[in-house]
Amino acid sequence: MSQITFKNKPVTTYGHLPEIGEKAPHFELIKSDLSTATLQDFKGQRVIMNIFPSIDTGVCATSVRNFNEKATDLKNTVVLCISRDLPFAQKRFVDDEGLENVVNLSDFKERNFGKDYGLEMIDGPLEGLLSRVVIVLDDNGKIIHTEQVKDIGEEPDYLSALKTLL
Repeated sequence: MSQITFKNKPVTTYGHLPEIGEKAPHFELIKSDLSTATLQDFKGQRVIMNIFPSIDTGVCATSVRNFNEKATDLKNTVVLCISRDLPFAQKRFVDDEGLENVVNLSDFKERNFGKDYGLEMIDGPLEGLLSRVVIVLDDNGKIIHTEQVKDIGEEPDYLSALKTLL
């Protein structure tokens, strides 16, 4: 289990993030059209996983906007924005914002992603939601970068994540 904070109060997550060098765990998440996406769907691409509690909060929305902008010029790279929001809310946000360089995926249905990746919050006011994490995979599905943001109210270190793909 890992410790993070929310408004200066400790929060515990389900486990630990996968290790750098490991193969990313399999996932099944829900796309905006309610179909299922798996890790296999992104085989051969580099993947940035921008994981957060809810698209309807300021910091989460900012992270989606920033990754949409910053990843535009990265070749063979897809940005997956993952939360437990309903796919309708995720789609509304990207449509309203005109964002075209991110793929929103939801863990609302099976709720396994947060456990399998060790990042679900198991206590605190946001219990049951995903903590703020960035995981970067190479084109073989190996983990090359992880960051679990220490405080939910802070943005991730975009530059560190992007540098691993340059």
